[in-house]
Amino acid sequence: MPIISIIMLTYNREELLSRAIECVQAQSLKEFEFIIVDNGSTDRSGAIADGYAERDPRIHVIHRQCGNIGSGRNAGLDAATGEYVTFIDDDDFLETDYLEFLYKLAIKSNAEVSVCGANKEVPIGDKEKKTILMAKYVFDVRLSFSGEEAVEAMLTRKYFNTAFPTKFVKRHIFDNLRFPETGKYDDIALMYIVLARANKVAYHGLPKYTFLRHNENNSSFTTNPSKLTPDTLLEYLEQYRVRTTWLSEQFPKKAETWKYYELSFMISMLEKINRHNLTDCFTIAEYLRKELSVRKNEFLYCNQIQDFEKEWMEKYIQ
Repeated sequence: MPIISIIMLTYNREELLSRAIECVQAQSLKEFEFIIVDNGSTDRSGAIADGYAERDPRIHVIHRQCGNIGSGRNAGLDAATGEYVTFIDDDDFLETDYLEFLYKLAIKSNAEVSVCGANKEVPIGDKEKKTILMAKYVFDVRLSFSGEEAVEAMLTRKYFNTAFPTKFVKRHIFDNLRFPETGKYDDIALMYIVLARANKVAYHGLPKYTFLRHNENNSSFTTNPSKLTPDTLLEYLEQYRVRTTWLSEQFPKKAETWKYYELSFMISMLEKINRHNLTDCFTIAEYLRKELSVRKNEFLYCNQIQDFEKEWMEKYIQ
């Protein structure tokens, strides 16, 4: 049995796919299976993956009809046999010791989930790119969390975010747990449950993974406000409502904290819609204004509320 199952969904990435595959083949830890899920590509991505699989028995390709990200990742999970699972994206790249680093971190910490730091590569011109450390803290920080503490650390975004890449997870965490097969944003629907299920989560800020940022990223609206759509906002709002309810049931002593992060998202989106004059989202902005008005005292008296959020509330909520 391989120690690690690496799962990568690909869709129409023929220009970047070889780089991603070769990053995995170059790993210093060699005992893995690499499951590539071709999610109905219409370009050469499927054929490229098959070519690598013919030459490397660790690579297995699943061809399927196009579905959402969650259904594709579920196909990979259903096929996985490793003790640990990690997900990567087909447009990103890894340091050569990505697997070894996260595996050793999990073993030494006796953790069911280990997490590394990350860089993001962003375009600054037609031919130039800049690499930025994503974490807000120095890269050599080492921390361990309970599942509950890890969820809160994720929500603060001080160390790591909700993305599945950079996370190394014991496969049994996914028992009776799968990604949603509707919608676009599977990470926000599942990552908090994965962390909450863990007995311990180990984090080391050394960046071993690089996210490539571009306008076709699923989450491009986080850096390009013009990409924010009503459908995206509605999906996030629904998932955050579900998250607040689930976490409040699991960890009731932190119920105020879980509610705070839902309300914080609402006011940040209302501010973004107004600041960038996102006319397509004005109907949702009105809903956010009404919801925040009803929950105004609940939000303003949260211990976690930031001064700038109070200023936004004063500006936008009468």
